[in-house]
Amino acid sequence: MQRKVWAEENCPMARAVDLIGEWGSILILREAFAGVRRFDDFQQNLQMSRNLLTTRLKKLVEGGVLIRQPIAENAKRLEYVLTPMGLDLVTTLVALRQWGDRWLFADCQQPARLIDLQDGSVIPPVQIRAASGRVVSPADIGMEEIKKPGTSPGFCLLPVTRA
Repeated sequence: MQRKVWAEENCPMARAVDLIGEWGSILILREAFAGVRRFDDFQQNLQMSRNLLTTRLKKLVEGGVLIRQPIAENAKRLEYVLTPMGLDLVTTLVALRQWGDRWLFADCQQPARLIDLQDGSVIPPVQIRAASGRVVSPADIGMEEIKKPGTSPGFCLLPVTRA
């Protein structure tokens, strides 16, 4: 069975999964956020085949998450750097990391913790907040389709329910 391509779906989650959801892509982003920039360093840290790493990096570059740039002026070697689009994934990666800490490790068995480098405090759990600042629970989240001329309706992660 051929893999479905979701890049053209009328759903932001489907498009995001198509771009960053392939095996290893999130770990490439983890390494990029940790300061890794060179192909060989990604390959060594992730123990990923060169062909697979090349494919994943190419997709992240084509999708606008990373850019390839010379390591120095007039240099032939290139490095991979997060774009503003890529940097915007920090909340997603922190939330995923915190979810893994909470659900996939026994208490006090997590390998590391995220800290604020400015004051050394532990990063608190990511929360979704309403515009008013109130913490929003999953039961409080709905989805409202934005009607645009000439577009087909997309599928929703969460249905809108109104009392």
